[in-house]
Amino acid sequence: MRLLAGDWWNHHHIRHVAVRMRAKKSLGQNFLMHAQTAQRIVQAAGVGKGDTVLEIGPGTGMLTRTLLEATNHVIAIEKDDELIPTLSDTFSQEIAGNRLTLIHGDALTFDTKSIAGPYRLVANIPYYITGEIIRTYLTAPHKPESVTLLVQKEVAERIARSKKESLLSLSVKAYGTPKYEFTVPRGAFKPAPSVDSAVLTVRDIRPDAFPSSEAESRFFAALRAGFAHKRKLLARNLEEIASKEHILSAFAAIPLSEKARAEDLTLHEWRIIAQMLSS
Repeated sequence: MRLLAGDWWNHHHIRHVAVRMRAKKSLGQNFLMHAQTAQRIVQAAGVGKGDTVLEIGPGTGMLTRTLLEATNHVIAIEKDDELIPTLSDTFSQEIAGNRLTLIHGDALTFDTKSIAGPYRLVANIPYYITGEIIRTYLTAPHKPESVTLLVQKEVAERIARSKKESLLSLSVKAYGTPKYEFTVPRGAFKPAPSVDSAVLTVRDIRPDAFPSSEAESRFFAALRAGFAHKRKLLARNLEEIASKEHILSAFAAIPLSEKARAEDLTLHEWRIIAQMLSS
């Protein structure tokens, strides 16, 4: 995706607006300033003309503009009331043409059932709500087809890695397939964060990841107990929710070593543990 003359002007205007805007630490704002990075994010998300895209925190609109170049409908949720007038003015034509729906609200309480049909989630989100955003949308009744997030590099690495799982990585893999796409240097933002960022995608999101809400609750109860105390063996941690005899019986059936730790188990083994400890 190359920047055409008109696109260059639009992105230049957005950068000019960003220079005048003051990011709020209370909202964890770091405005994306690099148009080429925005293009790479949209490409990684696989956005097409027929897609509906939900964007969280459009900020000054750098990513929003690039999304609108790729698709015909973007829903953007912005919490900062001071940014709403700027966004409304910058994208007045797109709003009037029903290509952009701008919502002044909180993405953590947004009802995804209000979106008609499938959608993709694409966003540059504040670091401090990364876990909440992922949990909210992967567990929503109306889940996105895919998730593409600009997050802290270390978090993206931890979620996408194939060895030494974490509570967060397993919570994501229970619903879809995460992938570390590329690193974004801190200089791509204003103000620059103290660490580098990365683009994380989650594809193949399964609306029926669990057979029931009860099975979902049991899985996460086991997961939270297993990771509760990192220095303890898994069997000891699980004694918070099951008897030692029940735990050892489940370990033998998989089979697992009694000295196994929570990070050593695969997603499949965790599903078995959760099911057996609840029976």
